[in-house]
Parts: sequence; C-alpha cells; structure tokens
Amino acid sequence: MEKAEKQKKSGALFGVLQRVGRSFMLPIALLPIAGLLLGIGASFTNPTTIEAYNLGNILGEGTVLNFILTVMSETGNIIFANLPLIFALGVALGMAENEKATACLSAAIAFFVMHQTISTLLRLTGRLEGDIHEGTIANVVGITSLEMGVFGGIITGIGVAWLHNRFYKIQLPAVLSFFGGVRFVPIISTLAYIVVGAVMFFVWPIIQNAIFSLGEFVLRSGYFGTFIYGVIERALIPFGLHHVFYLPFWQTGLGGSLMIDGRLVAGAQNIFFAELASSSTEVFSVSATRFMSGKFPLMIFGLPGAALAMYTSALPRKKKVAGGLLLSAALTAMLTGITEPIEFTFLFVAPVLYIIHCIFAGLAYMLMHLLNVGVGMTFSGGIIDLTLFGILQGNAKTNWLNVIWVGIGYFIVYYFLFRFLIRRFNFMTPGREEDGDTKLYTRADYNKKQSEKESISERIVTALGGRENIRNVDSCATRLRVTVVNPELVNTEALKATGASGVIAKGVGIQVVYGPRVTVIKSEVDEYLADKEDTSK
Repeated sequence: MEKAEKQKKSGALFGVLQRVGRSFMLPIALLPIAGLLLGIGASFTNPTTIEAYNLGNILGEGTVLNFILTVMSETGNIIFANLPLIFALGVALGMAENEKATACLSAAIAFFVMHQTISTLLRLTGRLEGDIHEGTIANVVGITSLEMGVFGGIITGIGVAWLHNRFYKIQLPAVLSFFGGVRFVPIISTLAYIVVGAVMFFVWPIIQNAIFSLGEFVLRSGYFGTFIYGVIERALIPFGLHHVFYLPFWQTGLGGSLMIDGRLVAGAQNIFFAELASSSTEVFSVSATRFMSGKFPLMIFGLPGAALAMYTSALPRKKKVAGGLLLSAALTAMLTGITEPIEFTFLFVAPVLYIIHCIFAGLAYMLMHLLNVGVGMTFSGGIIDLTLFGILQGNAKTNWLNVIWVGIGYFIVYYFLFRFLIRRFNFMTPGREEDGDTKLYTRADYNKKQSEKESISERIVTALGGRENIRNVDSCATRLRVTVVNPELVNTEALKATGASGVIAKGVGIQVVYGPRVTVIKSEVDEYLADKEDTSK
C-alpha cells in the first residue's frame, strides 16, 4: 500500500510538472520571432558592422533601412524586456482547465497587483534608496519592484491557474450571485496576490540571494558543470521536463548576472540579448552562452550523422522509404532545432543510443565552453540561430567557426559509432524491420487519411479512456500532452495505432509523440471534443 501511495504521489507530481512544462511552450515559442527581430535589427544597426562593411550610405543613421531595422530591434527587445508578464499569461493559459480567457485576464491583474504591493512596501519602508544599486530592484512594466524575473510571472501564472480551476464554477449566495462563476476569479486573484506580494516582499530577497549563490556555484563548477547541464537537459527530453530545467538558467540569476550599460542583467539568455542590443559589446559573454551554444553541434551535425547511420543500416529494399523519413527528420533538426522526431526514433528502438546521445550532448556544451564560443539562441539551436547570432555577429565576437570544426567531428563520430552499434546489436531502427512497418504515404494514403480525420480523433479520444476521462489536452513541439482522470483507462497500443511513434505515461500525465504535426492533431481533437460536448447538450 505504501509503495502504491508513493507511486500515486510521484505520478501526480509528474503530471503537475508536465502541465507546467507545457505551459512554458507558448511564451517560449514567441522567442524565435523576437530573436529574429532583435538579431537582424541589432546586427545591421551596429556602428561597428556598418563601418566594417562600409555600409554607411545604406544602413547609416537617417537612412530608411536604418529606421526599419531600428524598429525591428526595439520591438524584439521589448518582448524580452517583458517576459515576466508574458510568462504569467502563458502559464495561466496553459494550466487553466477551462475558461482560459478569464485565467489570462486574472493573471495580468494579479501580476500588476503583486508588483504594485511590493513597490508600495519598498517605498513605505525606505528600501528603495538602499537596494537600488545592488541589482535587487528593477522596473517591471513601469512598476519599481523587486527583480523577480520570469519567476515572478511563473509564480503568478501557477497561482492564478490554481485559483481559477478551483473557483471558476463557484456559486455565491443570491445577493452576491452576480460575482459568482468566472467573475469571481479576477476578484479572488486580486485579493490573493496582495497577500502574495506582501509575502514576496519579505521572502524574495532571501530566495534571490540563494539563487545568485547557486548561480555562482554553477559558474565556479566550470567545464564540468557545463557538461552536467548538457547531459541533464537532453536526459529530460523524454519526460517533457527539459523546459522546466533550462528556463531558470536562461531567465534568472541561476544562469549568472552581468552589468551591461549600467544595468544588472540576470539570466544567460537575458545577458546575451542585452549584449546583442548594446553597441558597446566587443565579445559576447561565454559564461552566459555556455548554457546555449552546445546545441549547435548536436542539432546541425550530430543528429544528421545519426540519421545517415540509420539510413545506411537500413535493409536495401527499405532504404528509399527510410531515407525519406530520416532526411525529413535531419533537415528539421538542422534548420529549426526540433530534434524530437529523430531522437525519439532511436529512444524507443534502442535506449542505449539515447544514453550515448545524452553524454555527447554534455560534451558538446563543455567543448563550446572550452573553445569560448559565444553564440546565443532563441529556442532552436539550428542553422537559423547560428546565422543570426553567430555568423552575422562575426567570429571575433562569437568564435562561431569553432561550432563548425567541432560539428564536423560530431557528424563523423555520430555516423560511425551509431552505424557500428546499430549493426552490432541489430537495433530495429527505421528500415531494418522485417514486418514492413516502415513506409511513406502515397497520394492514396493521403486521401484516405483526409477522409478518416474524424475517426482518428475519435480513436485518440477512445484510446485515452473516452471524453469523460480527459481533463486537459495540450501540445508542445512534437507531443500531445494530456491530463487524464484515470490512467488505467488509457490504451497505449491503441494510441500507437493512431500514428504515434511513442507514448509516455506517468501517473495522470500522458504524452503521445506525433512529431511536428501534433499541433494539427491537437486542434482536431479539440474540435472533436467540442462537437461531442455540443451534441450532448
């Protein structure tokens, strides 16, 4: 009984962490476009770049292109400057079970209320003058408050989502009935976050000191710490918890802090983009980019090498089919940095390959750190990010050429090592199956699939235990993430039969791996559930 209870608690915790992780995906998905705007705008309005390439007549101050590029840079920068609020809205949206619009409005109100409460207490206690030079205080959407970073947004989003899910159906006495239901959520959120703000006024400085101390420990751990970071980041991919792990390094003092243009900036990604936007930056801080640059050798070179190894190991009669699948997965990894289609391919057929991959991931991060590679990223770590934040910034600032030399080595090692292991242990990678499961869709298959869209949604819902067993449906880059009532009703094999390449079940959290097409599948499932709900009414 005790063991069963522990497993139940573990499953519940995993379910909560999974929901938190998927709620990060919406604001994280915004980072690439913000990074593109900031990267292109800052790169081509930088006086050093303009002077180096003699582009003053085209890109110099007062030109039309300079106006456009400056607007791009500033609009990209404003998104990064307001990530705490964006995360508050995104987390509330992702974790709310129903009436998501109300949850978003309540999160925005709670965010303002919390920081205004902190600001008022700072003023009343006279702490503003004493702490402002220590980097503990910041301007948060126009409010002088404690520097909480995205943690402030996450605390707001999670708390408001909990209040929302608990109270959005509340029924009040008749005299107060107007304020019941969804109208009660912003009211209770306002009152609750006055209290949260007051608590944070006393508690957050302690937490902040602990975060900065831990960040200093990570920095002092040197190359070994970078290696461990890379291993853990990849190892959490199968559980969908990697966002929960790396985000604090990217967005809080855990990833270090640096004074840039007279302002203390905390968080690895924040440091990189603050340096990118600064005209005084001569070399990007490797102490920050160590948490990002390791992805480039993996995404652009290593995984394509693994894909080639799987292709050359396929049975002769299946090489054409396997090649199409693997080429698509390799190009996706190289261009966009979305690696799960190819990673899950060998995760499910040969977990030992994935373990090796995690170790090589740690080594990639460590090597980039050793070679002083100062290339940052928005989300993907693919060719697009390397071009914007490495090549266009110049090798003197970023040492981006080291990505290429290490990457070539990674391609060679991944290819020969994976090819040897696949053949030596007869791993059933794509194209090596004897039962003919590996295939590409023909036009006839496509037409058939189009006519069966509704039935596929129905099959997915049925395999998940039916509509009554589904509490929440969401998705990340490649996985359908579902919270169910009773996990025992979920039919894993039936889910795989809908085209999923794998299913991960941990307590009430179910992840179904479909690849990049998952957003379409998620929309179809939502429509199916909505149609069924309307019919039942």
